Amino acid sequence: MSLIAFHGSLGYTAMYYTIILALWGIWRYLRKQGMDSGYWGALVIAEILYILQATLGAFLWISRIGNLTGHAIHILYGLVSMLVLPSVFVYTHGDDRRRASLIYGLFFLFLIGIILRAITTAPH
Repeated sequence: MSLIAFHGSLGYTAMYYTIILALWGIWRYLRKQGMDSGYWGALVIAEILYILQATLGAFLWISRIGNLTGHAIHILYGLVSMLVLPSVFVYTHGDDRRRASLIYGLFFLFLIGIILRAITTAPH
């Protein structure tokens, strides 16, 4: 499998994982539950996944810089996906109450859209 194919597969993995976290966060809110260690751990895994995806994308971009003109929006979506979770953590001040579950769930819904746009704007 080439690095480009791996980058694409990792993008779909990130999308499916993000869907699961969005549903899990909203489910926790509806069940009147706050953040627990399992959900915090899943958030850390998600951020590592986004950073890995962005790092691999940056490597591919640097190694093939002449072939990727006009795909700056794809790079922007990658940067946004990597920065959303730390931004939400700062916004919630690391809160672990019920409201934080809803906020994370909703921001993961936003991230699903960002990841889908990143996939559709990927250079082929």
